[in-house]
Amino acid sequence: MSTPQLVVHRDKELMAEAAAARLITRIVDAQSSRGSASVVLTGGRNGNGLLAALGTAPARDAIDWSRLDLWWGDERFLPEGDPERNVTQAREALLDRVPLDPARVHAMPASDGPYGDDADAAAAGYAAELAAAAGPTERGGVPAFDVLMLGVGPDTHVASLFPELPAVRETERTVVGVHGAPKPPPTRISLTLPAIRAAKEVWLLAAGEDKAKAAALALSGAGEVQAPAAGARGRSRTLWLMDAAAASELPRSLYPPA
Repeated sequence: MSTPQLVVHRDKELMAEAAAARLITRIVDAQSSRGSASVVLTGGRNGNGLLAALGTAPARDAIDWSRLDLWWGDERFLPEGDPERNVTQAREALLDRVPLDPARVHAMPASDGPYGDDADAAAAGYAAELAAAAGPTERGGVPAFDVLMLGVGPDTHVASLFPELPAVRETERTVVGVHGAPKPPPTRISLTLPAIRAAKEVWLLAAGEDKAKAAALALSGAGEVQAPAAGARGRSRTLWLMDAAAASELPRSLYPPA
């Protein structure tokens, strides 16, 4: 796995704009070299802020949206269209305003979907969809995502992998149902660390003073069970995209030079 690299911006608005520009470049490069691109989205204020910035970025139209596959790192197991679902928020922030191919938007199942209220069956169904999209040379039963984005929670959780809960200890399955999450709603679906680590690049988004302790812990040698963000690494690159507030408690040895 790659060693984390830090990019610290003045504030969350600048971080969102810079991350959006970085994502456009990464998608265009992938489409130029391979014909298509694959990105895993994250929810929360930072993930949605990036999508909103992407929607107003001058270079947005450089992306061929019809050749972009979108996946999610986790989802709240709620009915379709619920305003708390990550996919609902992503559609409002950007997706409904760009010409995506609906067949390439891979939302996680809802609680009123084909698996009913069985989150574990829904997770297995999403794992099967990922496996079907993985190429013969791609390992781990998931596509080799070009970019997988994760928000970092104040408790160091990423996706819906919370400290000490069973999901963060999973070593075989790529997607799991999460029960009893400490943050509402308690039932969720999440990629696991093995699936996250199949990505070429993993970007962790952290903005705000409430993320400072989590970032310092995850970047200072904590174990992934106690600090799930510490275990989120990409195969070729791991980027922590931060604002100054979130980086305020980092050891100076980790802080990038001015």
